[in-house]
Amino acid sequence: MRSATFALFIGIAYLSAGLLGLIPAALMPAPADAPPIRLNVLYGYVLGLFPVNVLHSAVHLAIGAWGIMAWRSDHLGRGMGSPKMYARALAIFYGALAVLGVIPGMNTLFGMLPLHGHDVWLHAGTAASAAYFGWRTETWVERRASAASDRREQAMLVANDRRAGHADRRAPGSEV
Repeated sequence: MRSATFALFIGIAYLSAGLLGLIPAALMPAPADAPPIRLNVLYGYVLGLFPVNVLHSAVHLAIGAWGIMAWRSDHLGRGMGSPKMYARALAIFYGALAVLGVIPGMNTLFGMLPLHGHDVWLHAGTAASAAYFGWRTETWVERRASAASDRREQAMLVANDRRAGHADRRAPGSEV
């Protein structure tokens, strides 16, 4: 998979997660043992697993939109719009969020953004896959545009070939 395809898939996934976090019916109430949070607008657990609030959903929407824009700007191949730069920035950003999610005092980012629970492994997995696509070397397979087949694909006889009934071309006494 190319970096541009990764940017598209992650962009669609995080855009969908951001939209899902804005639908009140998709949110389950936070359990009693969840860390307290100050920004309670649309606070809940998406699908009962991932803690989100309105700010968290907005970040997901921005990351998703950026991924789709990076996929579309693949032909430019430079700047912050390139899929490689998107994947590298995503690896650093979500790696930092995964680390913050395991620190007890920082797992709500000062009460503004819930980063605890299943979000930790989701952010760590996103960071790991983004690091792979951001820093790997991509190999390109060259395809020829001509309709003519490659001469190596055809069995072309060589002059004085033994298969054509000719004698051995090697000098007498030189055995292989």
